[in-house]
Amino acid sequence: MRKNKNKLVAPILKWVGGKRQLLDVLTPLLPGRITTYCEPFIGGGALLFDLQPKTAYINDINDELIRVYNVIKNDVENLIAALQDFKNEANYFYTVRDWDRDRTKYSTLPDVQKAARILYLNKTCYNGLFRVNNAGEFNSPFGNYRNPNIVNAPTLRAVSLYLNTATIYLTSLDYSEALRTLPKGTFVYLDPPYDPVSDTSSFTGYSKGGFTHDDQIRLRECCDELNAKGLKFMLSNSATDFIKEQYAAYHITRVQAKRAVNSDSTKRGEVDEVVVRNYE
Repeated sequence: MRKNKNKLVAPILKWVGGKRQLLDVLTPLLPGRITTYCEPFIGGGALLFDLQPKTAYINDINDELIRVYNVIKNDVENLIAALQDFKNEANYFYTVRDWDRDRTKYSTLPDVQKAARILYLNKTCYNGLFRVNNAGEFNSPFGNYRNPNIVNAPTLRAVSLYLNTATIYLTSLDYSEALRTLPKGTFVYLDPPYDPVSDTSSFTGYSKGGFTHDDQIRLRECCDELNAKGLKFMLSNSATDFIKEQYAAYHITRVQAKRAVNSDSTKRGEVDEVVVRNYE
């Protein structure tokens, strides 16, 4: 990890289950030394940007998200310029949100415009909730915020600098593919879609499809493979009986996290989560 970290490097997207509020809890649970880092469900990247490792394998099944990171890395000044054209107005918001309804037209847009759209929608949609429907179309409503920070140029430039000065491999694959050929000594942090604590609390809308119990079992099997290869991993998930049973062979630490993203404001607050590790 970097000795002289840039404090401006921080998440540029609000993300369901983001770990910014849990960094003080997660950091003491990390291995003492991390040379190479992997995060196959990158989301907002709070832990990545806090650690700022020199070598990292970063992945997410959400290709729109990975496109944003690639554009920040490769074309940040044009991205900043494009963001300045977006307006915090409801009618304009819904027009931009609907860009992806015309697949043919959307496919012709430059990557800078697609990335700017995602950043704009994330800053101006209701509660910063990145959500797509079964067709993969963004469907969160307008947030009606007075003065959202649509153009956060200092953070965008700082993240771009980090992505260019470190060795960062960005992919949009199934997480199992991203984990398959990691070099020896890689530390893996897994922050998957959480097991729902009730029938009504499930949120897997950051990509089309979902994350079922079968998917959770497949993920645990991937963790077993990491362990068999001698790779250290840490995983976050809900503190449900199902998850605790799946990872009973590993070290489980119960933590409390603040949930800030929920369509029902009464359901925001502290909830129990678990952190699973295959090391002391």
